[in-house]
Amino acid sequence: MKTKNIGFIGGGNMATSLIQGLISSGHSEQQIWVADSNQEKLSSLATSLHVNTSATNDALIADVDVVVLAVKPQAIAQVIADSKAAFDKADVLIVSIAAGINQASLSTWLGCDKAIVRCMPNTPSLVQTGATGIHANANVSGEQRDLAENIMRSVGISIWVEEETEIDAVTAVSGSGPAYFFLLMEAMEAAAIELGLTQKTARLLIEQTALGASKMALEADEAPSELRRKVTSPGGTTEQAINTFNENGFVELVNKALKAANDRSVTLANELGAD
Repeated sequence: MKTKNIGFIGGGNMATSLIQGLISSGHSEQQIWVADSNQEKLSSLATSLHVNTSATNDALIADVDVVVLAVKPQAIAQVIADSKAAFDKADVLIVSIAAGINQASLSTWLGCDKAIVRCMPNTPSLVQTGATGIHANANVSGEQRDLAENIMRSVGISIWVEEETEIDAVTAVSGSGPAYFFLLMEAMEAAAIELGLTQKTARLLIEQTALGASKMALEADEAPSELRRKVTSPGGTTEQAINTFNENGFVELVNKALKAANDRSVTLANELGAD
């Protein structure tokens, strides 16, 4: 991968995070290009990360082996249309991190049999602890699969899915998932303050507890259900809390929430995609 030129159309937060991850993993700054309509943003990236900037998307496409589409989903169709001739000439891998834009739409807009990898990263990628679901179309070679995976692994873990429809489930689980944990932390903080803790104390305890629980889950061989059982003593305080969660339909509520997110992902794909 270190010999490949990688270009980012769009220089926002996620693109910046990926660029930082690539550089940290040993990719040369001089083999990274960025194009963005915001000249101030380009200047900042060139100064802080020493990457190449491109005046136009067309010039970037001509210089790279991989094009990462890192603009807002609503802008993807226009970005491709404006650079259609450049895409036609270039033999590049297209990596899309735009939520809700499926490969069929990308292929329709590109108008040719391009190698396309669709990725669904999440916001913890901004601090190099992301989780990304990835799917490749039939035109992607083994080398290109490795390349796409390495790009996304620079900011966390990457998991391939067999069917593109699984990306909707990935969106519901990990794409939207950080907000679920933030909501739980928010509710715990409010309850802790009501119990008499200061906001500062409550927040620090909750944040460290969330970090510790996640670390235990990542490093343990047991399933979360077994980890939960081990810290739930019969007749103890934890059991009382867990029973209260269960009596009020916690599991069913989580199931409904993830299904709603999955269904919305499907709807967005229909709304934002090619007709």
